[in-house]
Amino acid sequence: MSLTVSPSGQSCGATVTGVDLSGELTAKLIADIRAAWLQHKVLAFAGQQMDDDALERFTIAMGGFGEDPFFAPIEGRQNIAAILREADETSPLFAENWHSDWSFLAEPPSGTCLLAVDIPPTGGDTLFANQIAAFNALTPERQEFLRALTAIHSAQLAYAPDGSYGEKDTGRSMDIRPDESARATQTHSLVQRHPETGEEALYSTLGYIIGIEGMDQADAIALLSELAQWQSRDEFVYRHRWEPDMLVMWDNRSVLHKATGGYEGHRRELHRTTIAA
Repeated sequence: MSLTVSPSGQSCGATVTGVDLSGELTAKLIADIRAAWLQHKVLAFAGQQMDDDALERFTIAMGGFGEDPFFAPIEGRQNIAAILREADETSPLFAENWHSDWSFLAEPPSGTCLLAVDIPPTGGDTLFANQIAAFNALTPERQEFLRALTAIHSAQLAYAPDGSYGEKDTGRSMDIRPDESARATQTHSLVQRHPETGEEALYSTLGYIIGIEGMDQADAIALLSELAQWQSRDEFVYRHRWEPDMLVMWDNRSVLHKATGGYEGHRRELHRTTIAA
């Protein structure tokens, strides 16, 4: 089999065929996948027959398991979580705001994998926003201004006991475990240089950034809100449509992502791993 990469024609994203990820993961295959991943930032592997063992083997081959706070793993596993919504669920949609996974950690994961388990017949697209393209489209003056800023990240708005997924969040299928550790803070530069490609990207999200060092809070939120509008412009976005038997992986250092709904009355389940920094 030979790996074929078909670009989406949008700002990022490509579909990969001609590869069986449940089979042998040779050094050459992983190198080819990594090169395509770095180029396209989001890869969708169609027609896969993967189980959880294969998902774990692939994640290890791509760099090993990253930390997954606030999610309980599925039964019998330590590094796989279920992104699950039952057909009759009425709680707010999970992960419907733009974000980069676990940016509040000292060493956020380099990537995330999602394996289709139960895909509804309609809806449930995942959106990705190319943050390298978003940064490159800024004026040089704006780029220089943003390079000098350091953002304060925290999980408190989402995963503290009083957060969005805290004690008042009821009726949810996913096994989310909020706790007080979510109030911790971590700083990261607002503009990040990709450690493998050297490209600069905006590393900003309203959900996990609670302030900017040395900036008045009102001014910081106003700036972050303005940036959020820019980061998610149509020209930077790739809309991914899920299929059964599909694995999707993305580069958290290059893109933001968010969930969408539109599958009310249908069950949706994906198994997720994170790839270490």
